[in-house]
Amino acid sequence: MAGSQSERQVQREMKKRAISGRLITVSDPTSAASEAYRILRTGLLFARVDTPPRVIVVTSPGSAEGKSTICANLGVVLAQAGKSTLIMDCDFRRPVMHEIFGLTNTRGMTDALLEEHSLQGIYQEPLPDLDLKVLTVGPVPPNPAELLSSQRFSEFLASVRNRFDYVLMDSSPTGLVSDPTILATQADGVLLTLDAQRTRKGEIRRAVRSLRAVGANVLGTVMNNARGSKGGYY
Repeated sequence: MAGSQSERQVQREMKKRAISGRLITVSDPTSAASEAYRILRTGLLFARVDTPPRVIVVTSPGSAEGKSTICANLGVVLAQAGKSTLIMDCDFRRPVMHEIFGLTNTRGMTDALLEEHSLQGIYQEPLPDLDLKVLTVGPVPPNPAELLSSQRFSEFLASVRNRFDYVLMDSSPTGLVSDPTILATQADGVLLTLDAQRTRKGEIRRAVRSLRAVGANVLGTVMNNARGSKGGYY
């Protein structure tokens, strides 16, 4: 009993730290940063009104450019707008979605692809008052690209597409591995995250070229760490 209480306490502390840090749309919904996420949400909701993009890959040219934080907060504001939303951590190289939401990472995407598990048995609900589900990576597989390009993944993605209004896939950076281009071929669109202070123009051009080479629909870019907006971070 003491062990389970201690574990619950650790999980509560993890969630408290996560929500007070990177989930600005939860910890400070009236901030300029939260408003920026709502503007991004509006752009998605009204993009191609007849056939709006519902399955979206969030990636970046390089590492540490804020893609996972943006993916998480975008998922929150979509759910706040009454849209059923699933966030899938598809960054098998450096998964962080469980850290952002303060979740366990013992089961997740790997279990869904390698074993027979119902989706309800592996996703988690970090914010019970919102229709938001998070599917963490789970055990990190040795062959991420092969898993993401498998028939099993295509079937899994088709099943969640039918169950949610929006599916956001947090992916590895485009400049490091082939994973995001594999995901892009099965998504409705790609959001490319940039760091205003770090990302170089050449990296952006290469990222866009690699995505368009596989026929990906680049919906646009999200500029992170931009200066000039008082009181905001994104």
